Amino acid sequence: MATKIQKPRGTMDIFPSEARLWQKIENKAREVASLYGFGEVRTPTFEELTLFKRGVGEVTDVVQKEMYTFEDREGRVFALRPEGTASVVRSIIENGKTGDAMPLKYYYIINCFRYEKPQAGRSREFFQFGTEMFGTQDASADATVISLANSLINALEIKNVSLHINSIGCPKCRPMYREALVEYFKKHEDELCPTCQERLKTNPLRVLDCKSPICSEIAKGAPKTIDHLCDECHEHFEDLKGYLEAQDIKYTVDPKIVRGLDYYTKTVFEFICDSIGAQSTICGGGRYDGLMEQLGGPSLPGIGFGMGLTRIILAMQASGSDNVDEPQPILYIAPMGKEARKFAVKSVNTLRASGVYAECDISARSLKAQMKYADKIGAKYTLIVGDSELESGKAQLKNMAESSQEEIDLDNVCQIMLGK
Repeated sequence: MATKIQKPRGTMDIFPSEARLWQKIENKAREVASLYGFGEVRTPTFEELTLFKRGVGEVTDVVQKEMYTFEDREGRVFALRPEGTASVVRSIIENGKTGDAMPLKYYYIINCFRYEKPQAGRSREFFQFGTEMFGTQDASADATVISLANSLINALEIKNVSLHINSIGCPKCRPMYREALVEYFKKHEDELCPTCQERLKTNPLRVLDCKSPICSEIAKGAPKTIDHLCDECHEHFEDLKGYLEAQDIKYTVDPKIVRGLDYYTKTVFEFICDSIGAQSTICGGGRYDGLMEQLGGPSLPGIGFGMGLTRIILAMQASGSDNVDEPQPILYIAPMGKEARKFAVKSVNTLRASGVYAECDISARSLKAQMKYADKIGAKYTLIVGDSELESGKAQLKNMAESSQEEIDLDNVCQIMLGK
């Protein structure tokens, strides 16, 4: 016997019963995004490695430890996308969209890849709903993007979710904060985990959201970004709070929110669900005003978020809002004989062409097996058709829920079912 081939670690197989919940989320995400004027953009699953090094940041964990890279036959190095923003920015620049009416508003539903330890809410191939807005630096844009995420979370009836916001400053004020941060953590360097000791040299902001209990405890006493903002960043953050309050969106100012990618500036935010355990962030995003320029485009401020669909599903399950309706055929035709099977195939296809879900036997099963199958798939009505029914032009239509029957004209079976 040949050895069974298994799926790669950290990936998943999704069958129809589960896919219906995914589709519910994706459809609702598209619906809400459209209400906010966002249109769908689709980008390649892989890009040149340089894009993510420049966009995400060479000293981030994503680039240094988590990327799936490969070399093609011509020696070019590519990477499976670890996130969506850099690809969208590249596509905007390459396709000349910076000349379109501002702001640019896009959304996407994509698969991403990171080499991480698989666990609940975290996998190596994961799926994201994301939004990107470019062309406005006003805090009302930040509030709009946050409002979109909040509206989707509410539409999916997810409970126990809180919005956490912070500002991490801009290139003007962040160097002063970085200096204060390094000075503080240097006093505790020997106590930090090895990863954070390295981060202290390359990306000290990341020490703030380390999950190590020791590092987390040390970080509690660290200087806060919001205490080191320049006047412009401070005003922007105060404006954001005012816009959120105007929409009655409750928030918590959380100095620990820093995000893991280099391109973030000013506003950063997370929606946290307390019902799903350690991987509790179901949406994270923020502003990245310098990213477009960094990737070779014009200076164009941006803001957006990414929402992990697997974590959304966990949150919906914890909230009891993960119910989806199983599709049930309105009619199952049980044919007995070749001519009856031709009639059945023709009838169900006519119903399907009219937008009605119908089924018939295509496996030459016995009548008993067919009726058992019709019950299993939840058919609302069944129709047994054999030679005698074809000759008389009439058959008994059975209501499966009520166990009642009525005689119908076979020539009018489609019209009758369309009226049910």
